[in-house]
Amino acid sequence: MPLIDLGLEGLKQYRGRNPRPADFDAFWDAGLAEMRALPPSLVRTQAAFQIQAAKNEDWFFTGVGGAEIYARAAIPRTEGPHPVVILFHGYTARVADWLTMASWVAAGFAAVALDCRGQSGLSQDVGGVQGNTTHGNVTRGLLGPAEHLYYRQVFLDAAQLAGLVMAQPEFDASRVFAHGASQGGGLALAAAALEPRISACAAVYPYLCDYQRVWEMDLAKDAYTDLRTFFRTHDPRHERLEEWFTKLGYIDVQHLASRIKANVQMATGLMDTITPPSSQFAAYNRLTSPKNVVIYPDFGHEALPEIGELTINFFRNQSLSKN
Repeated sequence: MPLIDLGLEGLKQYRGRNPRPADFDAFWDAGLAEMRALPPSLVRTQAAFQIQAAKNEDWFFTGVGGAEIYARAAIPRTEGPHPVVILFHGYTARVADWLTMASWVAAGFAAVALDCRGQSGLSQDVGGVQGNTTHGNVTRGLLGPAEHLYYRQVFLDAAQLAGLVMAQPEFDASRVFAHGASQGGGLALAAAALEPRISACAAVYPYLCDYQRVWEMDLAKDAYTDLRTFFRTHDPRHERLEEWFTKLGYIDVQHLASRIKANVQMATGLMDTITPPSSQFAAYNRLTSPKNVVIYPDFGHEALPEIGELTINFFRNQSLSKN
């Protein structure tokens, strides 16, 4: 097997490169206080698409900055309260489709899915538009105060949605799980960090981890291409390199990982050149809650065989342990 990163033993020891801001915890405590002070004004309506097994709903709520955020929910028609999986989508995509939601209902769960602001769906961007700002989001806001970083707002949307789910009578607040791949994997971890009542988290090759490591590996392309564009545009001689990466540290999932209380299952392909394994392990190795990692030695950032079944079984076991 060719080696594109550290060997497995090195990955298990790796602790990350990206600096952690000195006021990191205060920054996120302030963000959570802002989120909690804002009335979410949740509106739930029947979705146009319905199936026999579930009630499908469109949700809109008010996120930080006053943005209107969209989510969708598939609620089993059987008696609740139900265990629920919160789904987070990949970068530049949109909320999970109803067929994906139905598969979770068939497996015995309710499902709620977030539509990330400013990507390809219905959630409102901070600037007051819908969708179509799909690229450049890692460095969006980097030139201003850290409170303006794009992913600060999205991380808070993820945590806010989890709290709203827990407040709904159809769902069992003790059995709320987070799941996603790539950007969705990073958001699942961020949600579990900022809403520690989430009891289990399954993250598949999580994005948004250890930016400086990605850049130093010359992998600032594809999903991370805006790192290279930012330096070429705003710091071509790298005179403020430490400053920029330290500010990105506020939205680096590895620094949030120690807040997580949930049981965590991570899956990674050792041939991943989009979100390199070491960047993922930077977050994994900082987890202090129960955890395991599923390794795919010959796979990259692609469909991982049987990961769906492994994830369902992981959540089923967590659900049973709460009964």
